[in-house]
Amino acid sequence: MPAAYRCIVCGRSIPEGQGVIVRRGGLTLTFHSRRCAYRFYKLLFERVSLECVETQSKELVKELETRLKSRESVKKI
Repeated sequence: MPAAYRCIVCGRSIPEGQGVIVRRGGLTLTFHSRRCAYRFYKLLFERVSLECVETQSKELVKELETRLKSRESVKKI
């Protein structure tokens, strides 16, 4: 693992143990902050065709709504 990465959005250096690093397969995305990660994913979402994300987005929304409902149903003492 390199001592420091660079943010792919703003170019800032990311010290080891900090920032947001997303790995999937052979792809590694590095961001110095959640704000840069948000900017990247917003651009990606706007550029990818709707057909590519529509089904997965709907399934993910249902899953997250189910999680929220189960949290709400747990009583706090």
